[in-house]
Amino acid sequence: MKSMRELGIREEDLVESFSTSRGPGGQNVNTSLTAVRLKHLPTGIVVKAQRERTQGPNRYLARKLLLEKFQEMALGEKSPKRKKIEKTIKQKKRRRRRTKKKLEPAAPSE
Repeated sequence: MKSMRELGIREEDLVESFSTSRGPGGQNVNTSLTAVRLKHLPTGIVVKAQRERTQGPNRYLARKLLLEKFQEMALGEKSPKRKKIEKTIKQKKRRRRRTKKKLEPAAPSE
């Protein structure tokens, strides 16, 4: 992958292992090794992909997840994924406050 080279991740630094997946997919995922687990040795980052029913797409997804984690670690809060998460958290807090305010009993007037 091009972006792996850009971030300095080498294929030799990755340890790839396979296991059976869980969930929907029938006998195929329960009996064949379709889930992929990747470990980047220098940083210790571990990701697991088991979304698809076959190993090939899961290998690609695992590498993509690894890159996302690597970028998030390198960029910290500046990463696009992190910004989206922060925005969602803010929205939920705002909604929670608004709902709480609506549900509070009105103060008795004297």
